[in-house]
Amino acid sequence: MNGAFPGAVESSESIRLALRSWPEVDAYLKDCKGVIIPLGSTEQHGPTGAIGTDALTAEAVALEVGRLTGVLVTPAQPFGMAEHHLGFSGTMSLQPATLLAVLHDLVLSLGRHGFERVFVINGHGGNIATAKAAFAQAHGTAASRDMPVAPQLRCRLANWFMAGPVMRQARDLYGNKEGHHATPSEIAVTLAVEPSLTSKQRPLPDPAPAGPIHGPEDFRRRHPDGRMGSHPSLATAEHGKALLETAATALSEDLRNFLSEA
Repeated sequence: MNGAFPGAVESSESIRLALRSWPEVDAYLKDCKGVIIPLGSTEQHGPTGAIGTDALTAEAVALEVGRLTGVLVTPAQPFGMAEHHLGFSGTMSLQPATLLAVLHDLVLSLGRHGFERVFVINGHGGNIATAKAAFAQAHGTAASRDMPVAPQLRCRLANWFMAGPVMRQARDLYGNKEGHHATPSEIAVTLAVEPSLTSKQRPLPDPAPAGPIHGPEDFRRRHPDGRMGSHPSLATAEHGKALLETAATALSEDLRNFLSEA
């Protein structure tokens, strides 16, 4: 990939695409062709978790990765594929085809300007399959349109919660009480970035165990309070700060490798 790796910066403000002007982005592209997109979801996270958990955590990790690497970070895409959570108030979902179209268009928009490496930091498991399909379609579209960037265009999905060091740390902190949805690890990160959420936390009864999901009504029946085997009351802001640091360190290394690939 052409362009030097930009390196760490002092604050997250300088790596926010939304705070740059277009000439500044032009100048950035002379040195680095990489960009980070935080991808989340707006969905229920149990009776005490914030509905914006997946977007809050993806953006927090993305901004810290951007600070560590100097790579620009776009505004977060806060809506994802959360159809199975629609049985709970406040959930706002995109259908898979809609999310695919959104990501496809965002990648092509960035590629048009010369971005060659699109690193999507994802906070929601339901986005994974659709995001990968969107990348494949974007690559094909770029080639069919003879976009100059097409031969160099690469996209990568980085699920912060699935990074090996993060999963090990969550297991050490919470054991089998981590669960599969509204987990203490993701709730902990929200407490670290949004202190007002601490007041919402309280002890909860044992959750329903994780199991299959067959649509929103079935999800609500099997998991009546929205949790899947998780004990979010174990989360603390201190845990969240540590998990955020672990995630950012791991994904920064992944990003550096991604930028260096031919």
